[in-house]
Amino acid sequence: MKNILLSVLVLVTVSINAQETGEDQLGAWYMYFGTNQITDKLSIHSEAQFRFYETTSTFNQLLLRTGLNYHINDNAIATLGYGYINTDGSFEDVPNEENSKEHRIFQQFILKNVVGKFKFEHRYRLEQRFIDTQFDNFTEHRARYRLQLTYPINDKWFLNAYDEVFINLQEPIFGQNRLYGAIGYNIKSNFNVQFGYLKNHFTGINFDRLQLGIIYNTDFRKSK
Repeated sequence: MKNILLSVLVLVTVSINAQETGEDQLGAWYMYFGTNQITDKLSIHSEAQFRFYETTSTFNQLLLRTGLNYHINDNAIATLGYGYINTDGSFEDVPNEENSKEHRIFQQFILKNVVGKFKFEHRYRLEQRFIDTQFDNFTEHRARYRLQLTYPINDKWFLNAYDEVFINLQEPIFGQNRLYGAIGYNIKSNFNVQFGYLKNHFTGINFDRLQLGIIYNTDFRKSK
């Protein structure tokens, strides 16, 4: 009898902990991205993301990122940047050790090419992550590769998809994989919105996230 009660207790505990991860919830990421041109060769990257375990509630993560872009040519961009990430790893107000603040330095290289109507973008990124939790401070290093594909339906509408893999430069090697698909609308030549779906896969856990992205690019160069 005691063994049966113990087994039931273990199952209930596992069930509760599984629910606390938020894996079964349809969350959302609300995002802004901008490239702000300051000279023919230099631009400033600006970015803000607000991530939730649910579509409009249960905060998960705030990400702010900026960087200096060097435009080698129209199809190649090198970036040195910084990011601040505030993560609440708990779900339904159940605190755990995943709550953290992170300062991140990154180096990035983007290559673009076109095949027919398909626009390809290859993004290579290295990250140095300085993480502060309630219990510890530590540094991690990570490499990321993203292959993005954009297909213009017409002058206004387009499709966008990407797959990005995260590789840790320490154990465990596999970090995560993000598979994304979206439909976008060009409001202006420098302003578009995208609505999509992201499958965020970690070892042993997956998250489904809706994404609403705003991309607004500005040009601060003086008119010739």
